[in-house]
Amino acid sequence: MKSYLNTENILRSEGGLEYHPLIPFLPESAKVLFLGSFPPQRKRWCIDFYYPNFINDHWRIEGQVFYGYRNHFVDTEAKRFKVEEIISFCEEKGIAFFDTSSAIRRLKDNASDKFLEVVEPTDIPALIARLPHLRAIVTTGEKATDTICASLNIPEVPKVNTFVSIPEMYNHNAQQLILYRLPSSSRAYPLAFDKKVTAYQNMFEMMGLKK
Repeated sequence: MKSYLNTENILRSEGGLEYHPLIPFLPESAKVLFLGSFPPQRKRWCIDFYYPNFINDHWRIEGQVFYGYRNHFVDTEAKRFKVEEIISFCEEKGIAFFDTSSAIRRLKDNASDKFLEVVEPTDIPALIARLPHLRAIVTTGEKATDTICASLNIPEVPKVNTFVSIPEMYNHNAQQLILYRLPSSSRAYPLAFDKKVTAYQNMFEMMGLKK
């Protein structure tokens, strides 16, 4: 299996400055690009891939949406996610991942967005240019949403479960790109699991990934 660890960035992260520890996951067929803020500290990882924290429900939500079983991607005995199955699934469905920050400082010893200082924002237009079939950028947090709106000159910040158009200058095909905001998959976000599943399913259906 291909490694998505960015070893060079991990080695040069020092003095409180962290460079993104993963390389972008960008299947050529991707219609949806999830852009978060930045991965949690590596001590919280159970896999070397996106949404690596075992208590984050992103992969449980996708398991429920696409397979009707929240633990489809979960190895409950090992307390980790089934990363090889996740990667194959995302390649097949056309789901890409990266983050809105390429380098950050943590102002506190946790993964909270409000304590992340963005040192180097991601070149989002460069990611868009690598995805010829892209239809939507999806965020699940306030910091990521605000960062994208600032980077792409989007005047209206979408509320949860809504979307806005991305300026035409960033569109590279006939399909209008949108920025779609979903509820966070973090358990700290105060919304029932089933309601998060419904929100994600609605987005995937709209993008044609789920029928």
